[in-house]
Amino acid sequence: MAIITKSKTEREEMRAAGALVAEILETLTRAVRPGVTTAKLNELAARELKQYRATSNFKGYHGGLYFPGTICASVNEEVVHGIPGKRVLREGDIISIDFGAVYNGWNGDSATTVPVGQVSPEAERLLRVTREALQQGIAKARAGNRVQDIGRAVQQYVEASGFSVVRQYVGHGIGREMHEEPQVPNYVDEHQRNPQLLPGMVIAIEPMVNAGGAATRVLDDRWTVVTADGSLSAHFEHTVAITEGEPDILTLPRM
Repeated sequence: MAIITKSKTEREEMRAAGALVAEILETLTRAVRPGVTTAKLNELAARELKQYRATSNFKGYHGGLYFPGTICASVNEEVVHGIPGKRVLREGDIISIDFGAVYNGWNGDSATTVPVGQVSPEAERLLRVTREALQQGIAKARAGNRVQDIGRAVQQYVEASGFSVVRQYVGHGIGREMHEEPQVPNYVDEHQRNPQLLPGMVIAIEPMVNAGGAATRVLDDRWTVVTADGSLSAHFEHTVAITEGEPDILTLPRM
């Protein structure tokens, strides 16, 4: 499938979708506290989307089985694609909230990992390193660079910090569809496609970082991905446009 570039006008339309995602994600982050269920966070996301007359690009997503949630809520050892439900957040947990929306025909996609109350020093460091790994990747999202420059920056920073990068799940192009070409891995492998980054490309960069080994497995619900060794995992994501100059993060709140 070809990589679809977006005009400046189209990127501004995507910025509106991205800003909506950012603002709702901030609302969800503020709602995280001990005693809250992941189902309550999901209900809040659905209400916010309805208020803005936007729709979820997660709910009903077909990965061989329809995803039932408006958000992905992944707690502690859960890496991505956690299904929101009855699980009650407890002091010391960490929760990844992955959230996306379709607004005026364009997709926005972002994720953050949030501490629940007071967390361990290891969890704090994992969140800090993963957040910074995303920034390291974004810094390489420049015209003339290649996709592997992003993955190399993420991998080198994470592994130098003593953590590991998930291999099985990667970032992606985004636009009218939530998942477009190219794939954006968070690591480098000689067998990967390595297209050049061009102005107008829009990609979702999303490092998934494990405190232990890189291996993962999928639970019986066929969606929730967990670390194979039970270690903590964190996930941060932004939708980023490649421009003639600086990387342009589209999933930031409106000023």
